[in-house]
Amino acid sequence: MADAPYLKCFVPKTEEQEKEEESIYKRYEEIMSTLPREKGWWTEQIYRYQGFWYASVHLPGVMAVQNHFQAHFSDILLATGPKCGTTWFSALVFAVVNRNLYTSSANQHPLHTFNPLVLVPSFEQRLYRNNKIPDLDILPSPRLLATHMPYSSLPQSVFHSGCRVIYICRNTQDAFISLWHFLNKVRAFGSKEPLPLEEAFEMFCKGAYTFGPFWDHALEYWRASLDRPQSVLFLMYEDMKAEPAVHLQRLAKFMGCPFSSEEEKEGVMEGIIRLCSFESLSSWYK
Repeated sequence: MADAPYLKCFVPKTEEQEKEEESIYKRYEEIMSTLPREKGWWTEQIYRYQGFWYASVHLPGVMAVQNHFQAHFSDILLATGPKCGTTWFSALVFAVVNRNLYTSSANQHPLHTFNPLVLVPSFEQRLYRNNKIPDLDILPSPRLLATHMPYSSLPQSVFHSGCRVIYICRNTQDAFISLWHFLNKVRAFGSKEPLPLEEAFEMFCKGAYTFGPFWDHALEYWRASLDRPQSVLFLMYEDMKAEPAVHLQRLAKFMGCPFSSEEEKEGVMEGIIRLCSFESLSSWYK
């Protein structure tokens, strides 16, 4: 399999540059040591930073994004809470933006080769990790990026640039249950006992889980979508499931690449919906 596209961002650095980046992340770890802590779902501790909770593996990346990411007007940022449709919407966003390069029926479509989370990489989980500061200017425009970061913690360049932010909100109960099942799989991988549902529910209600609290996270983006509708789009996961064609058109229009009447007649939207369906995505990554 070919290398993940985003890996091109990690250009070779001089020894001095590598030491400087290590020093930057060391300062982030020092800041972490001063923050309030709670027991985590799958890590020993989570840290409260700017009103939200983070695992130690993610928080240095969040700080690095805030200090080093420079947004462009053409950027498209997909923001979600954990287990709120990140993979599905990453596939949809990629397929819509790149439909003139790759038809949905083409065997060589990147979604047949790469996980959508590789094609729309996360700031804190893939790009700004392991003491690395990537050169994102290498990526073609529009840059498609993802994050679980809350709106208030996004770097200031996002607000100043006017780049587009898409937020996906999901039914709270479904998001919680999906997160509980997912993190228990992670715990099992680390030879840990499953977290009891009752204990997980109590922690979720307190907001004490990675990128929580849930409603604070969602409300920030919802309010931003009311204040800056030209820059922030708030979508419900369930609405996309119920009426995919309607909301795919809405998504495409917001991203600046609406479907033409000819594309609608030719079934381009339906092809993208099939390409990004749960059945298609799950069959490729079994």
